[in-house]
Amino acid sequence: MTFKQLPMNARKILTFVLVLTVISLNLGAQARATIGRYVAQHQQEILSELVALLSIPNVASDKPNIRRNAHYLSEMLQRRGFAAEILETDVNPLVYGELRVPGALRTILWYAHYDGQPFDARLWKQESVFKPILREGRMEDGAKEIPNFESLKTYPSGARIYARSASDDKAPIVALLAAIDALRASGQQPKSNVRLILDGEEEASSRGLISSLPKYRDKYRADMMLVLDGPLHSSGRPTLVFGGRGIATLELTVFGPKFALHSGHYGNWAPNPAMDLIHLVGSMKDDNGRVLVEGFYDDVPPFSPEEKRILASVPDDPKELMQFFGISRTDQVGGSLQEALQYPSLNVRGLRSAYIGSEARTLIPESATASIDIRLVKETDPDRMIRRVLDHIRKQRFQIVDKEPDDATRAKYPRIVLATSGSGGATFSGTRAYRTEMSHPASAEITNLMQRTWNEAPVRIRTMGGTVPMAPFAEVFGFPIISIPVVNFDNNQHSENENLRLENLWKAVVTFAAVLTM
Repeated sequence: MTFKQLPMNARKILTFVLVLTVISLNLGAQARATIGRYVAQHQQEILSELVALLSIPNVASDKPNIRRNAHYLSEMLQRRGFAAEILETDVNPLVYGELRVPGALRTILWYAHYDGQPFDARLWKQESVFKPILREGRMEDGAKEIPNFESLKTYPSGARIYARSASDDKAPIVALLAAIDALRASGQQPKSNVRLILDGEEEASSRGLISSLPKYRDKYRADMMLVLDGPLHSSGRPTLVFGGRGIATLELTVFGPKFALHSGHYGNWAPNPAMDLIHLVGSMKDDNGRVLVEGFYDDVPPFSPEEKRILASVPDDPKELMQFFGISRTDQVGGSLQEALQYPSLNVRGLRSAYIGSEARTLIPESATASIDIRLVKETDPDRMIRRVLDHIRKQRFQIVDKEPDDATRAKYPRIVLATSGSGGATFSGTRAYRTEMSHPASAEITNLMQRTWNEAPVRIRTMGGTVPMAPFAEVFGFPIISIPVVNFDNNQHSENENLRLENLWKAVVTFAAVLTM
C-alpha cells in the first residue's frame, strides 16, 4: 500500500509523526552544535582538568593517594554546585555528589570509578604513568610526543593523552562535569536530578561500594542508573550496553618438594609442580577453547530468535579484530564474539613458577601458581561456578587444601593444590552479572536519544565482556541500568600505555549533555 492509498486519518497521523521526527532530529542537531561550540572553545580547560586528575596516583591499594583523589573529586563537584561528600566504607572511600534541579523530571544515578589498575612502569613509554603525555596519535603507529601540550588551546586531530586511567575511568568523570559546564554556559540546565557515585575500588572488587548499600541506600535511590565505563564498539559508533558480566576468581598453587631441587640430581624422580599445574589447567579447556568443567554452561538457556537478532545486529568485523590483535584463530564458544560474551568464561590471567630468562636456573621448583578468573553471565551464580571448578580439580586426583600443606599432608597425598580466592583469602566470593532488557522503556528512550544526537543508530550490546559492580543495585532497587561507553576501543585498558583519543573526550561531553537534558 502506498501513502496515497492510506485512509485520510492515517495519512494525517503519519504526516504528523514524520514532522515531529524531523523537528526532533533538528533539535538534536542544534543542541549538539551548541555544546560542540562550547567544547571547541574550552578544550584547553577540559583537558587541563583531566591532566590534573590523572596526575594523582590511583591504584586502589595506595590508600593515601586514593584519599587525595577523593578530596580532589569532591572539590571538582563542589565547584559545579553539587552537594558533595566523601562516604566512608570499610575500605576505600566513595565520592558522592547530588545536584538538585527545580522541576526535575526524574532522578538519575550516575556511576564511574576513580581508581586504576596496577601497572609495571618498565613497560610504559613515558617517564611516569601519572605524568600524562600527549602524542599525535597511536604510539603503536609511531606517533610522536607533543611537547608542552599544556599551553595549546586546540589539539591535532587524532591526538591521544597517555596515562594510567586516561580512559578507565577518569575521562568520563571529567566529561560529565564539562557537560554540566557547557549546559550552563548555553543557558540550559539538566532536566533530571543528578546523583553521582565515584568508586575508589572498582579495579579491586568494589567491596566498599557493595557494603555501602544498606548504609547509604537513600542516597542511591533513583529512576535509572547510568554507568560511565568501558570502551565504544570497535566501529567507533555511539554505543549502549545493557548488561555486564560478573566475575569470580581463584588462585591455584600446586606443590612439589618442600624446597627447590637440582634438576640434574633429581629430574626424572621428583615430581615437578609446574608440570602438574600445566596438566591441571590444560584439563579445563579443549582445543577449541570450550570449558570442560562439568556443568559450566548448563545454566545458560538457548537464545531466542529475538536475542539472536540483537546479537547479530552488532557490527563486529572478526577479520579486522583478528588482524588488529594479531591472532589467526578464535575460541569456538558461540557463533560470534557477541554470542561468546553471553556465556561464562574461564581465563588463566597469570602463571608463576621459579625463574625465566636471564634468571633461569636448573631447578625443580617447590610450587607453581595459576591465577584464574571466571566471567559470569546473569544466569550463573558465582558460588556454584567456583564449586564446579573445584569439583573438576578433585576429579583430576588433586587434594584441595586451604593452607600450605604440612609434612603429614605431603606424605598422605601425591597431588596437592592450595585453592584460595584471587585476592588471597580463603573465602570465595564473586560479583554477579546484571542485564537490563532492551525492551525496557528506559532502554528505548536512551536509544532514541543517541540516534537523535548523533544521527545514526547506536550499537546496542546486550552484555559487555567486562565487569562493573552493578548487580547489587539491580537487585536492591530494581531500576534499569545502562552503560554509556565513550572512550576509544583501542585504549590499552588495564595494560601498559593506556590512552584516550581526545576526540572521544570532546564527543563524550556532547553525549552526556544530551542525556542530562533528556
